[in-house]
Amino acid sequence: MPTSPQLGRTTTAAEGDVVVFLIGMRVNHLWAVHRWLPVFCAMPMMLRELGKDRGLGLLHHILGTASPRQYYVVQYWESKEKLLAYATASDRLHRPWWARVNRYARKGAGHVGLWHETYVVPAGSYEAIYGDMPPYGLGKAYGTRPLDDGVRAQDRLAV
Repeated sequence: MPTSPQLGRTTTAAEGDVVVFLIGMRVNHLWAVHRWLPVFCAMPMMLRELGKDRGLGLLHHILGTASPRQYYVVQYWESKEKLLAYATASDRLHRPWWARVNRYARKGAGHVGLWHETYVVPAGSYEAIYGDMPPYGLGKAYGTRPLDDGVRAQDRLAV
């Protein structure tokens, strides 16, 4: 997809339900590098694995930081079934890393915090508008199309 702005207003080309998965970590004790660094490094490895095999279902991701201690990833998935299949697949990185992270958490006495949220958003319950932007978020995951002029948000969000 292009990285230069698409002039004008666009929206996502997504049709049907969309799956958004948020996952993050918080470094609770900075000096316990041996506890949080392996957790910090696990996500990029999984994202590389997912990026190499598009059939696994990850459409796009965005890395972010909320503070020097908090990091997160916004992920857009093809379906909840593919997200859950990746999470439980014994031949993929997530399952062994999740077991390892749980061991770190038990031994780590709160050195690193973890969280995730999963949203399955029904068709008609999401809206995306981009003005003079390259494809981003849902638009990057599903592609973009021109926004219909004259259509109001309440019409786009009609369930």
